[in-house]
Amino acid sequence: MTYFSRLTDIVTCNLTELLKQADDPQAAVAQIISEMEEGLAGAKRSVTTALNNESRLSNEIAEQQQQSQQWSEKAKQSVLSRNEVDARQCLLRKRELEDLIAGLRQQHQAAVATREHLSTMQRALEARHAEALRKQAAMVAGSTAEPSASVSTTGSSTLPEDRLTQIDDELAALRKELGM
Repeated sequence: MTYFSRLTDIVTCNLTELLKQADDPQAAVAQIISEMEEGLAGAKRSVTTALNNESRLSNEIAEQQQQSQQWSEKAKQSVLSRNEVDARQCLLRKRELEDLIAGLRQQHQAAVATREHLSTMQRALEARHAEALRKQAAMVAGSTAEPSASVSTTGSSTLPEDRLTQIDDELAALRKELGM
């Protein structure tokens, strides 16, 4: 049985309800985890592609800005050489590049927004996946109670470095707030 047709279905699902409706909750949670892992793999590929697009556009903007600067310098040289026709042509090329850069900047902003959206979705999927793994572990242990909220050091090692840093920073802020 397929549980999810879209990645947003994973994020918005009520895992407890899905498992209550299943004839075999342990088999269901295994299938759900498998589908989540497929979704996570796709989400990671999408984030990587979006990051590559963002980087490519940044590089292209920098290249076009450099060319625009070169045309500006050529225009100055043409003016110094008293060649206004060439100076006008250089300035025309510079303007064309500035228009191109403006369009590339808009595309870059869209790429940044897309990457941020996809990264947020990926983190949400990772959270649901972690929840499903905790429920599976509780089932295997024979417990129907919700597993404790404690975080094991082995479980946190799968988190990206930036997420671990954020968690460490938040923990330090809590300690400071509590005067510890």
